[in-house]
Amino acid sequence: MEIIRLENVTKDYTIGEITTRALDHVSLNFENGEFTSIVGPSGSGKTTLLQIMGCLDLPDSGKVFLDNRDVTGLKKNARADLRKSMIGFIFQFFALVPVLSAYENVELPLILNNVGEKERKERVTYLLNAVGLGHRVDHRPDQLSGGEQQRVAIARALVTDPLLVLADEPTANLDTENGKMAMDIMQKLNEETGTAFIFATHDPRVVEYAKRVVQMHDGTIANANAALDLLVAAD
Repeated sequence: MEIIRLENVTKDYTIGEITTRALDHVSLNFENGEFTSIVGPSGSGKTTLLQIMGCLDLPDSGKVFLDNRDVTGLKKNARADLRKSMIGFIFQFFALVPVLSAYENVELPLILNNVGEKERKERVTYLLNAVGLGHRVDHRPDQLSGGEQQRVAIARALVTDPLLVLADEPTANLDTENGKMAMDIMQKLNEETGTAFIFATHDPRVVEYAKRVVQMHDGTIANANAALDLLVAAD
């Protein structure tokens, strides 16, 4: 089942008198259950592509469909509602709320979606156990290692049972062991839940896990089904 489709999407950014084309007439689609890496050098458009797919930004032209719904022209609040219920995000720097415990960080999206207390407890407990942090539920981010913080972020991204999870350089701040653990967890949850994971990455460790590799260059799709050994070097 197709979960997201981009049709002829273009996005420009202007700083001062200089305009840069971040996405240049991109057409691409993703199916339910994908575990896909988007690769390319810095400036190739990976992050912009994730922002457009995640309804964080709007294209200048073209269309975006989420679950067969045209979301291109939605107002800010409507896009926020879609993000809350249909899309999970995992960021390079974890983006946890520092004053909240691991449990409270994972619970927060459910509170925003008006989920009842009993169901919140079931979902949060299940996911924190699934990422191996059932014994760290009361710890704040500053009491957790980087790897543990990223595992909390993974649980938070999945707690609303989203259609897809978008991850921007999710292993960039993790050492080899913690990066592998994070990818193993996401691969397992992808297989168990069917939630699609789409990664923007320079990291060969992430690409090795991918079922599909999309290669970008200068805002265009150079190859939507690249071979797994087609790795783009980090900066």
